[in-house]
Amino acid sequence: MTPFALIEGDSPVILGMPHGGSFVPDDVRGQLNDVGRGLTDTDWHIDRLYDGLLPGATVVRATFHRYVIDANRDPSGASLYPGQNTTGLVPETDFDGRPLWTVAPDAAEIERRRLAFHAPYHAAVETQIARLRARHKSVIFFDCHSIRSHIPFLFEGALPVFNIGTNNGATCAPAVQDAVCEVVAAADGYSHVVNGRFRGGWSTRHYGRPEQGVHAIQLELAQRAYMAESPPWTYDETKAQQLRQTLRRILGRLVEVAPTLNP
Repeated sequence: MTPFALIEGDSPVILGMPHGGSFVPDDVRGQLNDVGRGLTDTDWHIDRLYDGLLPGATVVRATFHRYVIDANRDPSGASLYPGQNTTGLVPETDFDGRPLWTVAPDAAEIERRRLAFHAPYHAAVETQIARLRARHKSVIFFDCHSIRSHIPFLFEGALPVFNIGTNNGATCAPAVQDAVCEVVAAADGYSHVVNGRFRGGWSTRHYGRPEQGVHAIQLELAQRAYMAESPPWTYDETKAQQLRQTLRRILGRLVEVAPTLNP
């Protein structure tokens, strides 16, 4: 199994999907406990949700599961949210705080996984950013995520449907954040927040270099907007089609904004 799947396009918008993969190597699966083998914290159906929304989009999708190694965490292991509950480069617990492993990976095993999975995924992202940056004045890296609406271990109450993250405005020009917010605010029936509990993961923070013409923004969707939030994690076609209309408008708006951005 290759660590990533790639669709190359010519649009200035790149879609990153670090958490939609479900592949777990046999040796890693053998170290997971029953909780871990459930793969609960998957960004279920994220590729299906975004499929075909933006003709010409480049898509880089991790094929491996985040329990193998998390492609949206700092490879050094540094926490994205110091002082808050979160999960690490190779998570020890799931989002409910439950242990995942019968045999926890040691430092050497984590490094092996980083080289085998995390590094190739990010090398692919870097390659696509460089390729498109050579063609466009500016490019926008749009990191696609979803998560269950209620996870007391991570946040109180119900998560808004749209959780927009730009690390408090550091990862993109204001026009990028404003474009997404304007589309979401005009959509009917969707709650949203900017730089709330999810301010953008490592990918958004790492690739967001607006002064160099690379803008990054993360969208964390509450899964209730398009699927069942319990096994078997069923895709809801009716809800998804409504959500896809808003996502299509967001991506189309970003294509319009990209040429206006100054590196």
